[in-house]
Amino acid sequence: MNNLVNEINDKFKKQYSKVNNRIVICGGTGCIAGGSMEVYKAFQEEYKKRGLDYCVEITDSCREKSTYISKSGCQGFCAQGPLVSVGDIFYTKVKPEDVEEIVERTVLKGEVVERLLYVNPVDGEHCKTLNDIPFYKKQHRILLADCGKINPEDINEYIGHGGYFGLKKALEVGPEAVIAEMKQSGLRGRGGGGFPVWLKWDLTRKPQSKEKYMICNGDEGDPGAYMDRSLLEGNPHSVVEGMIIAGFAIGASRGLFYIRAEYPLAIERVQKAIDACYKTGLLGKNIMGSGFDYDLEIRYGAGAFVCGEETALIASIEGNRGTPRPKPPFPATKGLWGKPTAINNVETLANVPYIMTKGGKWYSEMGSGKSTGTKVFAMTGKAKNTGLIEVPMGITIREVVYDIGGGPLKGDEVKAVQTGGPSGGVIDPKHFDMPITYESLQEIGSIMGSGGLIVMDETDCMVDIAKFYLEFCVDESCGKCAPCRIGGYQLLSILNKITNGTAKEGDLDKLEQISKAMQKASLCALGQTAPNPVLSTIKFFRDEYEAHIKEKRCPTGKCTQLVSYSIGSGCIGCGACKRACPVGAISGEPRSKHSIDPKKCIKCGQCFNVCKFNAVKKG
Repeated sequence: MNNLVNEINDKFKKQYSKVNNRIVICGGTGCIAGGSMEVYKAFQEEYKKRGLDYCVEITDSCREKSTYISKSGCQGFCAQGPLVSVGDIFYTKVKPEDVEEIVERTVLKGEVVERLLYVNPVDGEHCKTLNDIPFYKKQHRILLADCGKINPEDINEYIGHGGYFGLKKALEVGPEAVIAEMKQSGLRGRGGGGFPVWLKWDLTRKPQSKEKYMICNGDEGDPGAYMDRSLLEGNPHSVVEGMIIAGFAIGASRGLFYIRAEYPLAIERVQKAIDACYKTGLLGKNIMGSGFDYDLEIRYGAGAFVCGEETALIASIEGNRGTPRPKPPFPATKGLWGKPTAINNVETLANVPYIMTKGGKWYSEMGSGKSTGTKVFAMTGKAKNTGLIEVPMGITIREVVYDIGGGPLKGDEVKAVQTGGPSGGVIDPKHFDMPITYESLQEIGSIMGSGGLIVMDETDCMVDIAKFYLEFCVDESCGKCAPCRIGGYQLLSILNKITNGTAKEGDLDKLEQISKAMQKASLCALGQTAPNPVLSTIKFFRDEYEAHIKEKRCPTGKCTQLVSYSIGSGCIGCGACKRACPVGAISGEPRSKHSIDPKKCIKCGQCFNVCKFNAVKKG
């Protein structure tokens, strides 16, 4: 075994020791959309204007005491981007015009620009460092730790932070020992199923075949989910290293990244990582003198949700329509092009190098019971602090929503939390103190899923939420099996009746009957889990369904066909509602009480929104 990674690690640290300052600009998709690359350029231009030394890559050409101006991956605090770190000082919502002051005061004088610090809404304190911010305090960042620190496009920096030492160890100890380490870690698939990683690898290793394949599923399809995308963008080498270790463990000679085409930055950075590995000698023939040959390539996905199912994904790579097939045979024995194949998602594979470096025992000591390690969630919705988080398994929903998320966005109470995307379920506040594990979520009708977590408040209608997710599943169904194809359509038809006021007593029973039939009879997990949002909302918010059906009323006002508007005695005749109405349904003279013609009203709610005197009533 050669000392390739040791040599690169030593060289990088020697080069990095020249750096006096480091400025890190978040280069995740969210911050880029907010203008972070303009901020990145502005720092370089400001340094040039002042005649200050800087570098944008760590090489032998870096001068002593220069500043390293670098990009990073997603740092998680997406709602506060663009994010900039100058040493330990953490700035939020930075604009190009702020750069001159940052360089003048922080870089040259060591002062803090307070107006760019995050302000804790609870106590009004300015948070100087990342660790001072409540959003980060209860997180346990392993996979995301380097996303905010290293340049994702520099293999030398990844190795300088301990990268590819896990691969080195794997090649030294052999495939069986690698699988044993995964078994001790308790790592389970983070794509939603929670299948033990060691067992999948062991089942794929056992069949005798000249060709075997390792596939990374990066075709993240849940609405609002961006965990895998952020890992691929922010630390692509961790996933590439995980892919190489996995390929070695199962005896594969070829690996494929299946990444959705709508992730151009992720594709670009993964390809750069693969190219750098070939150039360095970490891919191709005789990797690190071990005799192990392994090649990696990228295949594009078209964003089909059903291709989250293994056999559908395989069909897509083979050039066929992405539809699942009955199992057995399982991919471990007959997968891609009929050869033994293992498939893991991005987050699962990103864990592998850390487990190999620090040991399975270290990993197993985090988490709760059979749910070990950490989990990355994309927290969105009605929370004060939304973004990408990494928490230990077993943390409670309340801790995630209130301690990390900061609680509800406005004054409303948190009404529910939805986990698992379209395949998951809604969780009511009575279960917020429940630990987040695979088993606990399944017990109450939800799932872990790939990591979507949506916070909802009192303005959200649970019937409307169920309909939203079911619409998605109906659209994404491949149509191959009748329970999913017909059952999903029938569920959606009933939900449409409930929200437009034409449902009848007994329709709730039909929803539950069809849902249970789909769960039992559907061919793949898409159809089996599509009813989860329906069943969980009925279970915890049955009163809302009954209000829609029996009273023809939507308690939140979200279902517009069940809402009516009227103008009460508080009207002073200001005319604001009349001017805002797009269809001329409001009449009345100035300074006289106005009225709404229910036949003309399209229930858009503009009158309600503009009235400053609470005269417009919604019922």
